[in-house]
Amino acid sequence: MNEAEIKLKRMESILVELIPEALGHLNDKRLHDLEILEVKCSRGRSDAKVYINPSNFKESEKIAYLKQLNKARPIVEDFCLKDQGWYRCPKLTFEFDTQFEKSQNLEELFKKIEKEES
Repeated sequence: MNEAEIKLKRMESILVELIPEALGHLNDKRLHDLEILEVKCSRGRSDAKVYINPSNFKESEKIAYLKQLNKARPIVEDFCLKDQGWYRCPKLTFEFDTQFEKSQNLEELFKKIEKEES
């Protein structure tokens, strides 16, 4: 792992801690309970995707949450800047994580294949 990768991982881990703290300071109580699973920064650390746990949210709720998060994005970025003393914060993009659903679908497919073979 080279120095650039280490800096990238460090920034991602800092953002995973700071974003929930920033959301906790907002007036919207719904955003306080969101679980941040992972943050992936771009190579130049100018953009970052924030993955949120989609647990038991309906599609309409997910859309509403994403709208609220997009409105709160500048406040969250400003909180991260002030807390860490960075020159600039990556532009945050919020998404619900779909990896768990995809892995469940794959497991179901493997079970179907196993049944068909037996």
